[in-house]
Amino acid sequence: MPRRAWPVFLAIAAALVFVSYLAYTQYLFREIKAQTEITSRIYSLVQRGILAEPSSNEDFAALVEIQELLTDRGVPMVYANSAGEVVAAIHHPPEYDITTPEGRQALAAFAALLESRNPANKVVVPWGGTVYFGDPPLLRWLRWVPWLQVLAGIVLLAVAFAVIRAESRAERERLWSAMARELAHQMGTPLSSLAGWIEMLSLPHGEREAMASDQHIAEVIAADVERLERVSRRFELIGKPQALDAVHVDAIVDELEEYFRPRLPKLGNGITLRTRIARATPAVLANRVLLTWALENVVKNAVDALGGRGGRILIVGHAGGNGQVHVHIADDGPGIPPALSGRIFDAGVTSKPGGWGVGLSLTRRIVHDLHGGRISARARRSGGTVFDIALPAVSRNPAGSDRVWSPRA
Repeated sequence: MPRRAWPVFLAIAAALVFVSYLAYTQYLFREIKAQTEITSRIYSLVQRGILAEPSSNEDFAALVEIQELLTDRGVPMVYANSAGEVVAAIHHPPEYDITTPEGRQALAAFAALLESRNPANKVVVPWGGTVYFGDPPLLRWLRWVPWLQVLAGIVLLAVAFAVIRAESRAERERLWSAMARELAHQMGTPLSSLAGWIEMLSLPHGEREAMASDQHIAEVIAADVERLERVSRRFELIGKPQALDAVHVDAIVDELEEYFRPRLPKLGNGITLRTRIARATPAVLANRVLLTWALENVVKNAVDALGGRGGRILIVGHAGGNGQVHVHIADDGPGIPPALSGRIFDAGVTSKPGGWGVGLSLTRRIVHDLHGGRISARARRSGGTVFDIALPAVSRNPAGSDRVWSPRA
């Protein structure tokens, strides 16, 4: 499971545990209520036996012992005969004296109170009369458990959201820190080149002409300045939403091929780059600068994976049946280390010594957040890695304007 999904998974698991606790508490509540009803029925039978004057002292003693056991349960009970007169009661308010008419009236009101709290808290005795009963002490305590669980659930969810926010904030900080280092790295090369050419321009004209013509120096400086502008433009665009236009993937792939081909090693363990874009591949809704940067990062990752061992890189593009354009970038390198599986798109994660782990993280942000696409990585059966990128396609309406492809179009 990707590391980014763990906080959400834990929050869902905590919510499920919380719901299960609530369900279990309600189950206990119902079971205790059922046991209390059984107790009240037993109590009514005991009262019937006592009032009917048992035939032997042993029977009477047994009934009294059962009554004492029922009394120990702490459940308030009031027994009224068929005429509605209270004839027995246990665990009632101590000021109610069953031996006086006022006390029996108070107990009758107490029985009505028990019934008003819960109409189900009474048992009609088949041979006449009714037993009214209240909740046992344990049940009264259990009434607070769901509220305590709700409070614990709220606290748990608050902690979970705080952890998710902290993780998201930490990831953003890692990303921006890595981007700052990447920016310094990408600007360092053209700046060093410019510093060297400026130093050369300070030489006497004769010495400078012997090393390079003014025309060549101007062309190289212009290229370095263009590189600086491109780097600056990329980092400027990545930080805010951008307008998306119809962009042809084959044009971007051709640009990448033109950029990488002269820079790939040719001797020894060389690296070959091949591209194959299907005919009639529709355009995608994208920012050309950022999408080029995203694909460039993936190709650079493949080049780094093949460094020192050589191999092949293949870029394939075609239209998908779900209104998307798919781009696959495959290499036959060593593949993704198992320890990094599922984490290669996280900021700061890299298998390269001295790497900063920012390229693929930026690519995911560009593809997923800015273009509404998808990117994933998988192992090739023959060895190596395939990056699968899916982007929303664009179709043309009769007026010729571009719009996002939809199945109804």
